[in-house]
Amino acid sequence: MRQDSYDEPDRDDHLIRELYQEFGGPLLRQVRKTTGNDLQWAEDVVQETLVRAWRNSAKLTWEPGLLWAWLLTVARRIVIDGRRRRGVRPREVEAPEEDTIAVPDGSDRTLAAIVVADALRGLSAQHREVIEETYLRDRTVSEAAEILGIPPGTVKSRLFYALRALRSALKERGVAS
Repeated sequence: MRQDSYDEPDRDDHLIRELYQEFGGPLLRQVRKTTGNDLQWAEDVVQETLVRAWRNSAKLTWEPGLLWAWLLTVARRIVIDGRRRRGVRPREVEAPEEDTIAVPDGSDRTLAAIVVADALRGLSAQHREVIEETYLRDRTVSEAAEILGIPPGTVKSRLFYALRALRSALKERGVAS
């Protein structure tokens, strides 16, 4: 990169164009890494970096290696400043309209309980009782086996198929995915 002797406005246009052509792409790739691959933020950083290079063109050493190091340093500092600013200032959000604010009233839980109870009623008695003993009464497989009078392996098997049937029944009702 060289500083040619152009008229002042032409020199400025030529200089900024040359900066973008020579350093824009590589600088953007480097900056994207430091911005967490945020393209919009990286483009803003590159633009600001190159504008600062243009503003300081009289003070800069125009040797490509030194200029590249200077650009990387400036870009890194701009990213650091951006991170600090984001950490200090709370995110701006618009206040919701009063009539759209959700008030927790427990109806979601009640509705979910009704749907699950309905799905449980659709299971066979054997499947329903192993779910009741293990999940609803919080018993171990061994305890459920003793209460139901069946081997623990049978409890495990019924529980597997009961949960699969329950999941299917809830999926039909649009509750589970």
